[in-house]
Amino acid sequence: MKTLSIITINYNNLAGLKNTMQSVLKQTYNGIEYVVIDGGSTDGSATYIEQHGPKLSYWISEKDAGIYNAMNKGIAQVKGDYVLFLNSGDTLIEKYSINEVVNLGLNKDIVYGNLLMVYNNRSVIKEYPNNLTFNHFYYKGHLPHPASFIKRELFKSLGSYREDFKIVSDWDFFVKAICKYNASYKHINCTITAYDTTGISANPEFRDSLLKERAQSLQEHFPLFIEDASRLVDYDKLAKSRHFKIYQSLIKNKALKKLNKFRVLLLNLGK
Repeated sequence: MKTLSIITINYNNLAGLKNTMQSVLKQTYNGIEYVVIDGGSTDGSATYIEQHGPKLSYWISEKDAGIYNAMNKGIAQVKGDYVLFLNSGDTLIEKYSINEVVNLGLNKDIVYGNLLMVYNNRSVIKEYPNNLTFNHFYYKGHLPHPASFIKRELFKSLGSYREDFKIVSDWDFFVKAICKYNASYKHINCTITAYDTTGISANPEFRDSLLKERAQSLQEHFPLFIEDASRLVDYDKLAKSRHFKIYQSLIKNKALKKLNKFRVLLLNLGK
C-alpha cells in the first residue's frame, strides 16, 4: 500500500483550517499520515488542532519565518511515499478522493489532478495538460499544488522549498524538477481539491512580487532559454491575434491566385 503524507499549514485561519482538516480526517484511505503546522495563531486554531491531536501524526503551533518555512517544517516530519500540501482553506472534494488518486496510480515522481477553483459566487474546474513543456511553466503558469502528489524522495534529491521566495517556491520546485532534472510526471483527469482563491499567490496585489520572483528563478535555472522562450510567447500572442489571421488569409488567397495562374499557363502550353 502506498503511504501518503498530507501537510496543512495555517496561520489565523480557523474557519478555513476546520474545513481543511475535516476533509482530510474523513478520508476513507487507510495509508494517510496527517501533519499540521500552525504559525502560532491567536484565533483559536491551536486549540482546535490540539483537540484533534490524537488523529494527527504530528502537529505544532509556533512562530515561523513564512509559508515555505512552515511547509519545510512539515516535510521534515513526514515519512510517506508521497506528499500532498493542503493548506488551510483548501479541501479534498470527496471522502474517497485519496482512494481515487491511489487507484489511478501513484507511480511517477509527480502526479497531479485538477482543481475546483472556488470564487465568491461561482466555482470553475481548472484542468491541467497531460504533456508539460517549458513553455507551460514560462507562459501559462504552474501545476496545481493542492492537487499534486510529490514523491518524498524528490525533496531529498532536489532539496525543500526555497525560503528566500515568498510566493513562487512551489512553482520554482516544479519547473526545476520537471524541466531541469527531468522528474517523471503524470496527469490524472479527476478533480481532487477545492482551491481557496483568497491565498497569497492568487491575490492580484502580489502580482508584481510573483513576476519578480519567477523572473529570478528562471534566470538562475535557465539563463540560456529565456530569450527564446520570450520570442515564442510573442509569436503565440501574434498567432492568436485577429490581424495575424487576416494576414494569413491574404497570403493564402495570393498563393491560390498564383497557383491558378500557373495552372492556366500549363493548360495553354499543352494545347
